[in-house]
Amino acid sequence: MRKEFVIGLLCLLASLPVRAQEAYEFTTVRELKITPVKNQSRSGTCWSFSCIGMIEAELLRTGKGVYDLSEMFVVNRSYRDKADKYVRLHGHLNFAQGGSFADVLYVFKHYGAVPRAVYRGLAYGEDMHVHGEMEQAALGCLKAVVSDPNRKLSPVWRKAFRGIIDSYLGEIPDTFTFNGKVYTPRRFGESLGLNIDDYVSLTSFTHEPFYAPFALEIPDNWRWATSYNVPLEDLMETIDRAIQTGYTVAWATDVSEPGFTRNGLATMPDLEASLETSGSDRERWVGLSAKDREKEIEKLAEKPCREVEVTQALRQEGYDSYRTTDDHGMLIYGTAKDQTGKKFYLVKNSWGTDNKYQGTWYASETFVALKTVSIVLHRDALSGALRSKLGL
Repeated sequence: MRKEFVIGLLCLLASLPVRAQEAYEFTTVRELKITPVKNQSRSGTCWSFSCIGMIEAELLRTGKGVYDLSEMFVVNRSYRDKADKYVRLHGHLNFAQGGSFADVLYVFKHYGAVPRAVYRGLAYGEDMHVHGEMEQAALGCLKAVVSDPNRKLSPVWRKAFRGIIDSYLGEIPDTFTFNGKVYTPRRFGESLGLNIDDYVSLTSFTHEPFYAPFALEIPDNWRWATSYNVPLEDLMETIDRAIQTGYTVAWATDVSEPGFTRNGLATMPDLEASLETSGSDRERWVGLSAKDREKEIEKLAEKPCREVEVTQALRQEGYDSYRTTDDHGMLIYGTAKDQTGKKFYLVKNSWGTDNKYQGTWYASETFVALKTVSIVLHRDALSGALRSKLGL
C-alpha cells in the first residue's frame, strides 16, 4: 500500500465536517426484483453467478416467475469450450477459473440451461464451491495435450479432459424432470422464453472508436466477445435508464481498490485533493505497519467522504496502467442515496449474506463511473438514440 495513499485518505477524512464522520445511512430510491443472494465460495465463478442473476431477474421482470438456475452448468460447458480453444491455440490462451458474461449468454443460447436443483456442481464431497484443485488438474491435462508427446493429438483428449471436470462438477444430465415435465438442457432453456440475442454488452474506453464494437483486452475474455464502445456519459445514462425502466444490469468491475470494502461499500476517495492539504500528521501515518494501515482504511471507508472527479481520460489511464482490472462480476438492481444525498447503486454480490447488508453492496456513482469494465443488459434498456448510433 502506498504511503501517500494512506496519508492523503486519512488527512482528507480528518478535515471533513463532523457530519461526514458518521457511518453511512442509506435510503432506497428504486429497487428491482431479484432472486436471493448466492455464494460462489472459493471459486472464481462470479461471472456465472452475476449473469445468471441477471437472467433470473429478467424472468421475474417478464412475469415468468422465480427460477434458481445452475451456475455450474454454465461453468462446466464453458470449461469444455475453453479447453477446445486452448488446444487449438497450442496453449496460448488464458485458462483459469475466470470468465465473462459472454460465456453465460453463449451457453444459454447454444446449450440451454438447467435448474440448480438438478445440477449443483458439487460432486467432490464439498458443501460449497472449491475449484482450486479442479482448475489445476484440468490445466495439467491440457498442458500435457498441447505438449504433443505422441506427435499427433489423440481423438480422446476431450474425453479425458471432460472426465476431470465431470468428476468434480458431475456429469451434465441428458434429460431431467422439472415440475413434472421432462426436459433436455436445450429444451429447458428454450422454455424460459428469453431471446439471448436481445442482450448487449457496453464498455467505455478511448483506445477504440466510440459507437462500434470491439473485443475487450482482458484475460478472461477468452471467447474474444465484443462490447459496444460508448462515451462515459452514455454508459452512465444507460445504467440509470435501465434501473428506472425496470432492467437489471450485469456489472463487471474492479474490486481491488481499498474503497471496495468487504462490508458492503464501494467508494473512490479523492486522494489527490487530500494530498494537497496533508500536513503535520504525515509522519505519524507513515509509521503504521501495512496491516494497521489496512485496518484504518477499512474503518474510514465506512464513512462518507469526498470522491474523485471521474473523466473519460481518468478511466483510460486506469485501464492502461493496470489500475483498473477485471476482477469481479455483480448485478446492479437499484439506486439509493446516503444522508448527504449522494447517489449509490444497489449491487447484488455472490459472496453470501454474511455482511452488513446481507449480500448487497452500495456502490457510489463515482465508483461505478470510474471502475466499470463492462455491463450487459437488455437492448430495450438503451435509449432510442443510442440504439440508433449502435445500429441496434
